[in-house]
Amino acid sequence: MSSVLLKMEGISKGFPGVQALSKIQLELRAGETLALVGENGAGKSTLMKVLTGIYQRDEGKIIYQGNEIEVPNTKAAQDLGISMIHQELNLAQDLTVAQNIFIGREPRKGFGLFLDEKELNQKAQALFERIQVKLDPKEYVSELSVAKQQMVEIAKALSFNSKVLIMDEPTAALTDSEIDTLFEIIKKLKADGVGIVYISHRMEELKRITDRITVMRDGEYIGTVDTKETTIDNIISMMVGRQIYNTTSPIVDSGNNEVVLDVKNLNRGKKLIDINFQLKKGEILGFAGLMGAGRTEVARAIFGADPIDSGEIYINGELVNIKSPSDAVNHGIGYLSEDRKRFGLLVNMDVKSNIAIASMKDFRSSTGFTKENKVKIIAQEMVDKLKVKTPTIDQEIRLLSGGNQQKVVIGKWLTRDSDILIFDEPTRGIDVGAKGEIYKLLNQLASQGKSIIMISSELPEVIRMSHRVIVMCEGRITGELTAENTSQEAIMTYATQREEISR
Repeated sequence: MSSVLLKMEGISKGFPGVQALSKIQLELRAGETLALVGENGAGKSTLMKVLTGIYQRDEGKIIYQGNEIEVPNTKAAQDLGISMIHQELNLAQDLTVAQNIFIGREPRKGFGLFLDEKELNQKAQALFERIQVKLDPKEYVSELSVAKQQMVEIAKALSFNSKVLIMDEPTAALTDSEIDTLFEIIKKLKADGVGIVYISHRMEELKRITDRITVMRDGEYIGTVDTKETTIDNIISMMVGRQIYNTTSPIVDSGNNEVVLDVKNLNRGKKLIDINFQLKKGEILGFAGLMGAGRTEVARAIFGADPIDSGEIYINGELVNIKSPSDAVNHGIGYLSEDRKRFGLLVNMDVKSNIAIASMKDFRSSTGFTKENKVKIIAQEMVDKLKVKTPTIDQEIRLLSGGNQQKVVIGKWLTRDSDILIFDEPTRGIDVGAKGEIYKLLNQLASQGKSIIMISSELPEVIRMSHRVIVMCEGRITGELTAENTSQEAIMTYATQREEISR
C-alpha cells in the first residue's frame, strides 16, 4: 500500500449563517487518484480551498508528508507542492504558454534586467515532455483549445514540483478523445508518485480513473471506499441520502403539433450553415453534437447575442426581428448560457436581485421605484420551488454552489414567465442529486406547455430527456431523431457526418 501523503483531520469552517465544513477528514496516498464527490454545496470546494490556503480553517489539522503544516495563502501551498486546477481555467490569454507557466518566476539574464525567453521556453518544453503532450511554448494561450489550456495548467502545477494535484471537474469541457489524453497524463503523474484529488460529477469516470472515493454530504464526511469494491448506486446513495428523480420511462410525445419557434435558413459565416428546425409547444428538443459543432452558436443567434448573416425566425407563426437579447426576452425567449457566471448571473449581487433582474419592469411602481416587498416574496417563492440551498435570499450569488447558482438562473427565466426556454448544458458541473431535480423541473415545464431547447454534451442526458434530437456537425444540422429511434450510436453517426462525406 502506498504511503500516506496528506491527511486532513477534523477540519471545520463556518461562514456567517452557514457551517460549510464540520469535522471533515480526508486521506490521500502517494501515487493514487482519490475522487472527492458530493452534491453541490456538500463542501468539496471549501475543503480544497482550505487545503490550498484560500480559506483558513476554524479547527482541525493538516498533515503533509508526516508533518503538521499551516497553509496561510496560495503561495505557501504552491511552495509546499500543493496545487489546484480550477474548473474555470485561470490563464492570461495574451501571454504565451511558457509565460503563463512561469509568470512571476521568469528566468532572467543580463544582471536580471532581461527576460531569458530561450530558457523560459526550454523549461516549459521539459514539462511537456514529462507528461508527453505536444504543445508549443511560444504559442499564445488565446489560440489554444480548452483541452490544451488544461494541459498548460497541469504543466504549471508541475513547475512547482507539486506532490498533491487537485483537479476540479477536469473533463467538463472536453471531448472523449481529449478525456482519453487527460487520463493518460493522470496515469503518468501517478507513476511519478503524485497524489491526485479528483473532483467530478461524472459517475462513469470514477470507475475508470480513481483508486478510492471519498464522499461528502452537507459539509460532513460520509465515508471513503475502494473504487473496485463499490458500485455507482452505492456512491449515489452515500452522496444524496435520498431517492433521486429518474426519467427511466420512455419520453412520450405530447401530441401537440403547434409550432412555437420556426427557424429558417439561418446562416452565420462558417459557424452556422442553412439551419432549419421547428420547436413545438410542450416539447423538449435536444441538440447534440461534438464540441465546435455549432449548438451554442444556434442558441446565441436565436437569442440575439450574435448577429446572423441571413435567415428568418418565426415565433407563433409571426416573423420576428431579433437583434439583441432584450428583443428575444420581449418575444418570450429565455436563455440559460453554458457559462452561467459570465452570462447568466450578477455574481456580486444577491439571490433575490438575480431572480428579479429579467423582470424588473414588473417590480416597478408607477413612480419608478422598485417594489422591494414584491421582489422578496417572488424570490422566496422561487427559492422554495427550486429548492435552492441558500441561508437567505439576501446571500450573494458568488457564495452559492454551482448547482444552486444554476437554479437561480432558471428561477430568473421562470419569474419572467418565458414561453421558450433555451438550456445550454443545464447540468454541467452539477451533482447527480441536483441533476435529478433539474430533469424533473424540465419535464414539469414541458407538461405546463413551455417549449424547451436543451443543448447537452452528455448523450445519455439528451436521450433520456428529449422528445426529438437535432444533431449537428461543423455548423450544419446533419440529422433529426425521434425519441423512439434515438441511440448513442445514431447520434454519433450524425455528429461525425462531415460535409465532404454527406454530399
